[in-house]
Amino acid sequence: MIPKDPVILLSFVNTKLRDEFSSLDDLCAALDADPADIAAALAPLDYHYDPDHNQFI
Repeated sequence: MIPKDPVILLSFVNTKLRDEFSSLDDLCAALDADPADIAAALAPLDYHYDPDHNQFI
């Protein structure tokens, strides 16, 4: 289950990316999620996915 609250989502996604997945696409494939939906949820917080760091920064 992916958190709905954007702040909790940010922590959840960045932790998963750091500990378990080599890319946002890999994470989303495993969780059956859409990368665009996650990016859209975090954009209002001014966080954007950086593939070089494999984190939302």
